[in-house]
Amino acid sequence: MVYTYKECIEKYKTNYEIRKLLANGSLVRVRRGVYSDNDHEAELAIISKAHPDAVFTLNSAFYYHGLTDTIPKSYYLLTDKNYTKIKDKRITQFFDNNDSLEIGVETKVHNGTEIRIFNRERMIVELIRNKSKFSFDYYKEIIANYRKLIYELDIQAIQEYASQLPKTRLVLDTLQLEVF
Repeated sequence: MVYTYKECIEKYKTNYEIRKLLANGSLVRVRRGVYSDNDHEAELAIISKAHPDAVFTLNSAFYYHGLTDTIPKSYYLLTDKNYTKIKDKRITQFFDNNDSLEIGVETKVHNGTEIRIFNRERMIVELIRNKSKFSFDYYKEIIANYRKLIYELDIQAIQEYASQLPKTRLVLDTLQLEVF
């Protein structure tokens, strides 16, 4: 299991105990501030613990929600505009300049790892807002999958998210034309 330094202190009580466990191999330092009691951990678990305030978005969120079968080339994270630049080559970081980071965030378990991710309603708004960043085929695949589950979505939440984020008119018009 993966732990933050704070979780290690809560579990093992002192820094001395943590150093002792690190020395005898019972605990492994995966990266700065992230520890594990296993030799091998999933990248997703490590990234989720290393950046607990970040939210999985765009390609990562589409994949984790089952809207595409295309595995993303990197982990797409949205962070607050004041968050430190992430220097991990496996991560594509976006900064939230609209104070909208917590809109539509949910906790989801993917392959045994708990992650912070935007819900499907927020992601359809993000898909339309960022349409130009995607290939035509990728965009159409995700839109087609949204059409299949349209009756499962909270339409009122989608409209609220669209009104709270930039490009409101574009999002609402595109939803009418391409999804509903």
